[in-house]
Amino acid sequence: MYAGRIPVRTHIVTEKDDIVEVAKKYAGEIALPGDVIAVAESVVAISQGRAIRPETVRPGWLARFLCRFPGKDGSLAAPPSLQVAIEEAGTARFLLGVAAAVLGRLVGRKGDFYRVAGRHLAQIDDFAGTMWPYDRHIILGPKDPQKVVEKIKQATGAEAVITDVNDIGNVDILAATEGVDQEALCRFLKDNPHGNDDQQTPIVVLVSSENMKYFA
Repeated sequence: MYAGRIPVRTHIVTEKDDIVEVAKKYAGEIALPGDVIAVAESVVAISQGRAIRPETVRPGWLARFLCRFPGKDGSLAAPPSLQVAIEEAGTARFLLGVAAAVLGRLVGRKGDFYRVAGRHLAQIDDFAGTMWPYDRHIILGPKDPQKVVEKIKQATGAEAVITDVNDIGNVDILAATEGVDQEALCRFLKDNPHGNDDQQTPIVVLVSSENMKYFA
């Protein structure tokens, strides 16, 4: 269904930007109906003011205690990011998630923490290595991602998705408009064509097979 992809370079997106207008400005003249505008979840969250400086967070005793247990490379491995996660989920639900994770591990099952505490906590990036000046921020997941993709489609005429893709091949689609072939899209994004560092390409246009002739 998709025959090509075009990483799109943007300016450095900040909380002063409207991500819908950013998508329209940079991808609106490239993407045609049937194509997909894929936007990295981190820039959507940044545009919504969901980037937090860790020094502004005051971790409580619970965050300082529990941060010892995730792996060092995990996104909730530092007290400030764990404190943010506790506040996002609520203490009671967070603790239920911890209990579910412990019980799940006893039977060899993974993922119970996020299933109970909330999938949105998995979207928290701890010092995410995203574009400067947000490379040392805690980035939360975007708010109302489905509403965002619907607005991008209204503004551009193309389909839209918000994705969380990493460099080890994991692709998580946070929201997608109705015309997106999500299985095919995941295959096309598996090697992470988004560039959230010096590349400044947080938007990727996936060109449909029908429209590929216009880019030949």
